[in-house]
Amino acid sequence: MKIIEANVLTPKATIAIVIARFNNFINKHLLDGAISVLKRIGQVNDDNITIIWIPGAYEIPLTISALITTKKYDAVIALGTIIRGNTNHFEYIANEVSSGISKIVMDHTIPIAFGLLTTDNIEQAIERAGTKIGNKGAEAALTVLEMINVLKILKN
Repeated sequence: MKIIEANVLTPKATIAIVIARFNNFINKHLLDGAISVLKRIGQVNDDNITIIWIPGAYEIPLTISALITTKKYDAVIALGTIIRGNTNHFEYIANEVSSGISKIVMDHTIPIAFGLLTTDNIEQAIERAGTKIGNKGAEAALTVLEMINVLKILKN
């Protein structure tokens, strides 16, 4: 039996973080969690982390697609918050962003972490951005660190 497992240490990795400005009061905490994990646990150098602020979650797939074509990054972390409102807008945005990122992952061999919160209310978003339920930005960073190394193992 062959078992493939990888660690999360990736000091030379180049990582892009795509983060939505909309709901910034939550997203900033996701970003802080992601950066903390990249630097402390992955030991990624500051110079190898690129943060791209964009208007909202809907623009995330386009931005990731453009980043991948540069071939400058080993992984991408997508961060944002979509909070349910009184209309169907939530479903449209959440579905399109999720589908867009999934398509990019299937078409390219690059780790992309889905660090988007899709919550029913602000309280749930706050809980997932670093209070009761942990920090989904930090979890997304751990995911890309490990997947960078898993893909390296698979290529060899």
